[in-house]
Amino acid sequence: MQVTIYTRPHCFNCQLLKRYLDEKGVRYQERDVSTDEAALRDVERIHAGGVPVTVIDGLAVLGFDKIRLDDELKAQGVRIAEGP
Repeated sequence: MQVTIYTRPHCFNCQLLKRYLDEKGVRYQERDVSTDEAALRDVERIHAGGVPVTVIDGLAVLGFDKIRLDDELKAQGVRIAEGP
């Protein structure tokens, strides 16, 4: 399974997303849309209005949506670690 998150610096929800995934033990690749033009084009192709965007094996989750993230990760067979 591949998880990619699209972020930008000083994005509060991006920081929350990274902390959440870290607490759940999910490994991910981070791409900064403010410095990576290819990442920005990827986000534009998804038609996301902004960041964060999480792509799990090609499926995009827009924004910081804990319930949808957990549902999609579980659907991929990820055992979600209990966080604080």
